[in-house]
Amino acid sequence: MDVFMDKLVVTGGTPLNGTAKISGSKNAVLPIMTASLLAPGRYTLTNVPDLRDVRTMGKLLESIGATTRYTQNQIRIEVNGCRNHEAPYNLVKTMRASIYVLGPLLARFGEARVSLPGGCAWGPRPVNLHIDGLKRMGASIDIVEGYIVARSRRLHGARIPFDVPSVGATAQLLMAAVTARGSTVLENAAREPEITSLAQFLVSMGARIAGIGTDHLNIEGVDSLSAADAVIIPDRIETGTFLIAGHLTGGKIRLENAQPEHNTAVLDKLEQSGARISTGDDWIELQSDHKIRPVNITTAVFPGFPTDMQAQWMALMTMARGTSLITDAIFIDRFTHVAELQRMGAEIILDHNTAVIKGVRQLTGAPVMSTDLRASASLILAALVARGKTDISRVYHIDRGYERIEEKLKQLGADIRRDVEKLIT
Repeated sequence: MDVFMDKLVVTGGTPLNGTAKISGSKNAVLPIMTASLLAPGRYTLTNVPDLRDVRTMGKLLESIGATTRYTQNQIRIEVNGCRNHEAPYNLVKTMRASIYVLGPLLARFGEARVSLPGGCAWGPRPVNLHIDGLKRMGASIDIVEGYIVARSRRLHGARIPFDVPSVGATAQLLMAAVTARGSTVLENAAREPEITSLAQFLVSMGARIAGIGTDHLNIEGVDSLSAADAVIIPDRIETGTFLIAGHLTGGKIRLENAQPEHNTAVLDKLEQSGARISTGDDWIELQSDHKIRPVNITTAVFPGFPTDMQAQWMALMTMARGTSLITDAIFIDRFTHVAELQRMGAEIILDHNTAVIKGVRQLTGAPVMSTDLRASASLILAALVARGKTDISRVYHIDRGYERIEEKLKQLGADIRRDVEKLIT
């Protein structure tokens, strides 16, 4: 039997110029979709990116009993018919964000059975912070045949200090706490824009949350919530990726539907590396003369440099005029893209969670393979500036987090197309 898979074919060397519109944030819409499980009614979410992960989350909600309808970057969700409290393995295994249904199911039904999550192929991201927090709120939790089985007649408030400011655990416990009895305090909570967006959505449903935007969230549980609508914030990682594409190719681009305040760390580093940046309330412009200065980065929680931009920054630094260091302090093993960039002529030495990149005069096109979502983006960026043609396989990774990336890059002048390759005969 023949097996086929999409690939991207990129011929590099063309400066990017023009205007592109940034899509809604994948990492913001997914928890908001699961928050709809907290209260019956109809929800309308707009500025929603058309991504594999969003479609998967829709199917997961439907398996629980919701109905979803996706049209032109808008999702309508109705959860009146939800009766099921199980999130099955066949859906959860493809996307780590599926774990977000655990708290809302437990809060609404008093029980939940959620498969341990899958998703990207790199590194362990344990769910212990989610489980420990729910236990503090009174849930009994067991791991049975690969499923998290949780029960609680009604969750109660608790003080939950995080050892590390986990985005996933903060979102999970925030959703669980809004209808818990009494007060919940999340200390050392994540304060990424996606968490702020979720908290604001919960408030629009009737939740009582203080400290939004800080690392200290106070939630006073309410007896019930009601359905609400939301506009999804722009994707700050797509924003950073496209800015690097403009800088790397020596172009001039304008990004609309972009929020500069969500990207301050990346914008600062881009300016240090030689890019000229200007911003407005909802747009960012970058101009580059292709003279890229080496700039060191260490990933950090927001508002620091995001780990989701580490691979893309590495692609930029492969063409810098000197040597730079990249240290990922969030995920120490997130470097599967190094070997693929080396295939294109990059000079990179990896030492534990630090990469030493010596800039080269020219990258060369080669067949490469995507290994995870952000690694895929780094390979596309490198291909845009490489001499000759680059075939990038396994682009289903990129489709999880970037909406029609090849079409947007083509609008900016890139020589890029989607093709099909035969894997097995």
